[in-house]
Amino acid sequence: MIKRLLGLFLGLALTVTTVFAAKLPPDVQSYLKKNIPNIDIRFDGVIILPDGTLYLPLYPASFKKPEKLDISETFPAGVSLNKKPEVIIFNNDFVLLKVLVNSDGKKTVKRFDKPPIPVKTGILPQDMLVPNGLIIPENIKGIIGNLDIQLSPEQDIKVMPDMVMSARIHEANSITGNSYGVSSVSEFKDKSLYMVSAYSKNISVIDGETLRAEYALAQVSTPVDAKLTKDNKFLIVTAYDSTLVNIISIADDKMIKQLDMTARGGEIVMDYEKNKAYIAAPEVSCIFVLDIDNMTLTQRIKVNGRCEKLALSGNYLLYVDKLSDNVWSMEIDNNYNLKNLGKFPNISKVIFKDGIVFLSSRTKNRIAIINYNSGQLLSEFETVEKPVDMIMHNQFLYVLGAKNNDIQIINTHEVEPVGMIKIGGDGFSTKFCAIPDTSLVIVTDTKLGRYTIVDLGVNKVVKTNGTDLPVNNVIVGKKIKKIN
Repeated sequence: MIKRLLGLFLGLALTVTTVFAAKLPPDVQSYLKKNIPNIDIRFDGVIILPDGTLYLPLYPASFKKPEKLDISETFPAGVSLNKKPEVIIFNNDFVLLKVLVNSDGKKTVKRFDKPPIPVKTGILPQDMLVPNGLIIPENIKGIIGNLDIQLSPEQDIKVMPDMVMSARIHEANSITGNSYGVSSVSEFKDKSLYMVSAYSKNISVIDGETLRAEYALAQVSTPVDAKLTKDNKFLIVTAYDSTLVNIISIADDKMIKQLDMTARGGEIVMDYEKNKAYIAAPEVSCIFVLDIDNMTLTQRIKVNGRCEKLALSGNYLLYVDKLSDNVWSMEIDNNYNLKNLGKFPNISKVIFKDGIVFLSSRTKNRIAIINYNSGQLLSEFETVEKPVDMIMHNQFLYVLGAKNNDIQIINTHEVEPVGMIKIGGDGFSTKFCAIPDTSLVIVTDTKLGRYTIVDLGVNKVVKTNGTDLPVNNVIVGKKIKKIN
């Protein structure tokens, strides 16, 4: 027993000595020097690339002994060494963490939702010279050991209001022939409107009663899509030029999680029955499943083509392959089986309801109606010019035309047009944004600073409000009581 304890203490002493000495294993040094010319391996183990990029070494609790040292995994996945991935894991469990610089100038390392085991269990050299201002994510704090390094708190992203997104009076002019006021509706009084513009990275939070910007939620990149959870407490955001899915807590306006898909995120569709979100990653032909209950990415489903125009109905998730114009259905309860529904040119919107698929073609100005089970084309007809969006209300299909800013009403039982709603002006209508639990929708415009409130219950325009910037998207939810 005494010999065993002595051996254990001796082993621990050797491990600690190695970490404190911060000498990189010879095979790791050889690998790096062979693959990166002029690399500098500092006395404390920190690696400095010729362009100044820093990598911090993580020593494993025990080294694996592969026949040949190689890289087993990188983040983002598949990024070669010369392109400087954020994390490099060797097949002996030795890890290199790239020092990243945030938009506020602070230094950090990659934030994982679920850190890989070699990252979570590794440790930094205990004699390392810590880069000034380095902050380590809370969920890998074990790598710090006895070093004096700050842990990153939840990010407070509440910033000053972007007043240009407040509703404003726009006087009539010779171009539009319209004037826009500042008018709310009773259904907005207990609501918050989260407004996204292509001209701002921030998400403006608008008071539903006054239609004034209360504050903004700062984002690093312009949002692609944003959705509220069923309880309205969290906002899920994907952004251009980012692989991260941001989870924002509305109660305290903090970024509570950033989930890395390792590929740029796209559209989000919510399954409120199963409390899941499906997030498209077109560049890698994948759809990710986000479990809302614990805010983790649970599945990465490979699909055919560059998936966009997602439409969820029950156990069916339909999408369009951007490159081929093929329409696919992913059957969720059938082991994610993919079913091809045919090809339709330049699809702008997909709706699936009661076994019937509705497709709009932006360039052909046509609507196609297809039987899902048989694949039979039931009907095809002309619609408004440049149909950019569709929405269902009761038995009626509403088609938004961007060219003339009008909405065609189609009776889906008789499959025939029954009316038109005119928005007017020379703008470019873009999107229907539904107001939950009402018959109201907001129609956004990417050309003019305005948004229009339409009541689908009576088929008429209710209000048109002006803004200084065009609005891409509006997410409407109940006001949430703030924690502080």
